[in-house]
Amino acid sequence: MINFFKKIFTSIIVTLISFVIILFVGIGIVASFSSNEETVELKENTLLKITLSNPIIDRALENDISFSALLNDSPTKMSLMDVLDNIEKAGEDANIKGIYLNIENVSASMATLEEIRNKLQEFKDSTDKFIISYSEVYSQSAYYISSVADKVYLHPEGMFELKGLAYQGMFFKNTLEKLEVEAQIIRHGKFKSAVEPFMLDKMSSSNREQVTKFIGSIWSDYRKEVAEDRMVSANEINDMAQKFSIQFPQDAIDYKLADALLFKDQVLDTLKNLLDLKEEDKIPVTSLSNYTQVKGSKKKYSKDRIAVIYAQGEINSGKGDNETIGSETLSKAIRDARLDDKIKAVVLRVNSPGGSALASETILREMQLIKKEKPVVVSMGDVAASGGYYIACAADTIIANPTTITGSIGVFGVLMNAQKMMKNKLGINVDTVKTNKHADIGTPFRALTSSERNIIQNSVEKIYDTFITHVAKGRNMTKEEVDTIGQGRVWTGRDALEIGLVDVLGGLEDAIDLAAKMANLKKYRIKNLPVQKDPIEALFEELNGKARAAVLKSELGPHYNYYKEIKNIINTTDIQMRMPMQFEIY
Repeated sequence: MINFFKKIFTSIIVTLISFVIILFVGIGIVASFSSNEETVELKENTLLKITLSNPIIDRALENDISFSALLNDSPTKMSLMDVLDNIEKAGEDANIKGIYLNIENVSASMATLEEIRNKLQEFKDSTDKFIISYSEVYSQSAYYISSVADKVYLHPEGMFELKGLAYQGMFFKNTLEKLEVEAQIIRHGKFKSAVEPFMLDKMSSSNREQVTKFIGSIWSDYRKEVAEDRMVSANEINDMAQKFSIQFPQDAIDYKLADALLFKDQVLDTLKNLLDLKEEDKIPVTSLSNYTQVKGSKKKYSKDRIAVIYAQGEINSGKGDNETIGSETLSKAIRDARLDDKIKAVVLRVNSPGGSALASETILREMQLIKKEKPVVVSMGDVAASGGYYIACAADTIIANPTTITGSIGVFGVLMNAQKMMKNKLGINVDTVKTNKHADIGTPFRALTSSERNIIQNSVEKIYDTFITHVAKGRNMTKEEVDTIGQGRVWTGRDALEIGLVDVLGGLEDAIDLAAKMANLKKYRIKNLPVQKDPIEALFEELNGKARAAVLKSELGPHYNYYKEIKNIINTTDIQMRMPMQFEIY
């Protein structure tokens, strides 16, 4: 009888807890949709405050009701287009008097920052409105954005970073040796560095050569743009970084990188003067997220559309999501755009380090088909390399930011041999019965034979030949020319322009403008593809299959990406076209 009541009591408690969870999720969903539908009305003399404190990606979820979002467990990701659109809208909005940059650090790569900075420069050059920047701490990335301001203010006891760029990558060779795991690597391309972490304990000379080249190119762009706005020379910027001249706040003033050292109250007084406010008045301020809800100038209706198709993340077969490219999902999006008569041109926005060779080929096929019927422009984001370049090479025009990382035209395969680890570390022997000699080729429980290595090497060589053939055709080059600049080598967008891998330097908006011009469109609407999943469906998928990943992300924080990279390599089942995903330029 006691056990019976225990079960009844347990059932009641479980039911109540489930009800509370469902109620909580329901409230969160309603609140999320309600906030998205709210229209914000601005007062006169309002400041648009930009902090860029949340991660910025090409395309964020439009209605994110995941548990992480509802619980504020992770920062809400911002869409790059939302940032750019809001800055443009602010330039046309009579209620916005100026922009207040309050940026300490930015969770975005250089090419993304470049697009935002260019938009701020456009705001500054095309309006009579001001841009004021103030921060207690200027990281190097934050200052890159902030240096566009009319005035740059720093806290009297603040910090200012100017030290140049450094590249770091992790190498796991010694770890694998300790575990007695052998990485069996087959590749084409002396610069194909994606496999180096598993075979070396430091960069190869060829890899160091290409890294030195591309971070030097990025640093050159950084110095040039900052120097132009601060009325100093690029060489002076480099000299300051070389000597670590900016050690104290006053140094930033002395070297003309900042205009004054002010406390927050002094900055507020400065802003009130610019806004013609009295000392006792409050400053009307709107954030980027709130300003998104403010209606912009009405655009005339048009049935004609330009499809912006987002290819974001590593490339895999099957279905993708907002963080990965699935060949099935992306191919369908391109096919839908081809078959939609209202869509007159296509922009493929690529932000990918590559991935599966087979999946990339599937996507490229759809790109080749749509190019025959409609203008196709590729816009490259932070990275469009290896498989990311593969899916882009058939476009009519390729546009990249000067600091985009691209190229990496090469192929590799990695097969892990864990036989010694199983035997020596775990005491496990694996015995095999097979009908044919190579029936268990690729198994992690024995090493490849020399003949099997040749089989896989031949496959890698065939895929590489296919790769450079596609690039040669798409870029109107010979295979020999492509091979010379291929070999897995990584280039910046600026360098890629010089060698013919890129046609124009610019951002996503430039790509859309070019697509409209190619399609002879003066009025058009944007259609974003692939169509995002229904938010409630996405929530239940998260509950069903992504709980473990969510826990790992929460526990590992920024180190989760390293875990993910190792897992991806270990679980690789086909030939890959990718560059190292986990490296850091800071």
